[in-house]
Amino acid sequence: AGDIDEIGPRAAGDLAVGDAVMAVVVPTGAHGAYSEYLAVPAESVARIPAGAGYAAASTLPMNGLTARLALDRMALEPGATLAVTGAAGAFGGYVIQLAKAEQLRVIVDAAEQELPLVRALGADVVVHRGDGVAERILGAEPGGVDAVADGAVHNELVSRAVRDGGQIATVRGFKGDDQALERGVVFHPVLVVDYHREPAKLDGLRKQVEEGVLRLRVARTLPADQAAEAHRLLEAGGVRGRLVLEF
Repeated sequence: AGDIDEIGPRAAGDLAVGDAVMAVVVPTGAHGAYSEYLAVPAESVARIPAGAGYAAASTLPMNGLTARLALDRMALEPGATLAVTGAAGAFGGYVIQLAKAEQLRVIVDAAEQELPLVRALGADVVVHRGDGVAERILGAEPGGVDAVADGAVHNELVSRAVRDGGQIATVRGFKGDDQALERGVVFHPVLVVDYHREPAKLDGLRKQVEEGVLRLRVARTLPADQAAEAHRLLEAGGVRGRLVLEF
């Protein structure tokens, strides 16, 4: 997130130089988001939510759009039951909030210390995270849930919690296990690159932040020259919210 410094002559929309914006950045080769200046397609940009600073706004595009994509692919009807693994993480947290806005019943996994967070995000039922989470989800929904958003990358370990003919959104390219596929479970591998030129989707997330539907969560900000420390913190686990590098 930052200010627009320059706009190409063919850029569409009502953005202007100096606007405070956030953007989706698709890493290509040596190109990523770790830079003071970036050139991105105009379709990858939206204004930051009113009242949000750059650090908080920067946490929304990648994880928020991945969550939006997962729910769009599954297209669940109001009243359906969705299980979310990795519920306290950034992707999982956005899925919970978006799902509740769409009147879904949400079952999540969480550690004891994460209970206040996932409850505040809107979870209807909480089961303990970790090994055996599929059985605990089935304990809460004996017939199997309609869908899973698998932010914890459990893959085949959670697929048995889904009813026959249900759906699973995966975030690391997992396309399904034989037993689930035989039961008619549909897998949706989701990658944010599929939404990197969907300005209406990104702007929709902005509006939902402003309406109080979505919470932005910054775990910690660090100067850019401490990027290695940010990675050490992330790899150690337990980060709730996003680590943000400031230039």
